[in-house]
Amino acid sequence: MTPKEFFEKNKSEIIGLEKLLTSIVAIAPEGGGDGESEKCAALEKWLKKNGFTDVVRYEAPDSRVSSGVRPSLVVTIPGQNDDSRVWVMAHLDVVPTGDLSLWNSNPFQCVQDGDVLIGRGVEDNQQGLVSAVFAALYYIKHGIKPGNTIKLLFVADEECGSYYGIGWLLKTHDLFRKEDLIVIPDGGDPKGETIEIAEKNILWLKVNVKGKQTHGSRPDSGANACLAACALSVALHNLEKVFDKKDDLFEPNYSTIQPTKREKNVDSVNIIPGEDTFYMDCRFLPCYKLDDVLVKVDEEAKKVEAEYGVKVNYTAIQRAESPATPVDAPVAQKLAKALKKVHGIDAKFIGIGGGTVGAELRNEGYNAVVWSTLDDQAHQPNEYCKVSNLIKDSETLVELFDN
Repeated sequence: MTPKEFFEKNKSEIIGLEKLLTSIVAIAPEGGGDGESEKCAALEKWLKKNGFTDVVRYEAPDSRVSSGVRPSLVVTIPGQNDDSRVWVMAHLDVVPTGDLSLWNSNPFQCVQDGDVLIGRGVEDNQQGLVSAVFAALYYIKHGIKPGNTIKLLFVADEECGSYYGIGWLLKTHDLFRKEDLIVIPDGGDPKGETIEIAEKNILWLKVNVKGKQTHGSRPDSGANACLAACALSVALHNLEKVFDKKDDLFEPNYSTIQPTKREKNVDSVNIIPGEDTFYMDCRFLPCYKLDDVLVKVDEEAKKVEAEYGVKVNYTAIQRAESPATPVDAPVAQKLAKALKKVHGIDAKFIGIGGGTVGAELRNEGYNAVVWSTLDDQAHQPNEYCKVSNLIKDSETLVELFDN
């Protein structure tokens, strides 16, 4: 039986696993949830029931959840070649539902509409998880030893920073080898042709400006923190003209520095604020170091302090930078060859502005790529995935596991 025939024959089981996983809420404490323990336990039970014998649980301590831990699973199927193992890494947690009035069904009850499955987490990241499970299950059910050792990694805490997930695993366990091929099915496009090999460096700033509150009619007797904050946010945005290199690997192909969230300051129109707080979302091309960016931020802050008579303080509430996975890295080239052989797809290598767990791995010297066939429904109301996309990805993974 070919892999495609196997997946088509087991379509009801594929949908069944999606439904099981969707029914168990796995939201981080930051989102008001209780973590991934219940979902992890259900997945572990399903795996063992279906013939997976080498399943190891790793538990990061977290006193905020009732179980006290944030679990991750590693599933291993020994291959003919163990020199460069093939890892597929997906995450167990999901984001909150958002406004329930925007959903047409219960977010935690997977609804099928033909080829489409609807529910929170069905695409992000259960499509990647289930496609990996069934690609590996193909070997178990047929008693076949894959060409390469298969390692499936299902992690906690991806949606809220990975501190209790891959970040913790990298610090506490020696799981990976430099020769391993690591695929993260947590981003992609409807054709399945883009392979993400790089990310922009991310810098989120919380900027606090303190002046002197006064009556709206007497700006001369105060120091308008709101006015100074506006000037600073524009000045920081204009640093896009300083860090102005282009790289067509990314879209947009330049660094972005954008003011976003702003906190409440005063309660009345006729009060000049003595304090104002705003945020900047900055995404820099990998050629720029964030330390160099912060030097320019300091310069602009000092200019605003001098001009408006205020005090500026800022903190980097998120900061991440990572090298790219080379285009000629084995994982990138072998995945591209698998896509071509199985689906006739010519892969396109890209960079993205968002952050993935790929950055955590690349910073430790492991080459990783992000890839999947999906409609990019992550975090949206009525999130959906297509079963046909899931099966297509399973076919590609089987080819990657064998070659």
